[in-house]
Amino acid sequence: MPRLLIAAGLLLVLAGILWPFLSRLPIGRLPGDILIRRQNFTFYAPITTCLLLGGAISLIMWVIRR
Repeated sequence: MPRLLIAAGLLLVLAGILWPFLSRLPIGRLPGDILIRRQNFTFYAPITTCLLLGGAISLIMWVIRR
């Protein structure tokens, strides 16, 4: 458990350092993501992005545990 927490912390730090570069990737603006803009209201539901990231994380975890 401590190893997992340390790895998660290091990944968060790495993502924070690389955020300016990661924000330029088209992830989060995929077809199937719902964006509703009204006068004083914006609703964003990244459905496709969540499905793809969930699948990728599941595949990575399956490979690691194998």
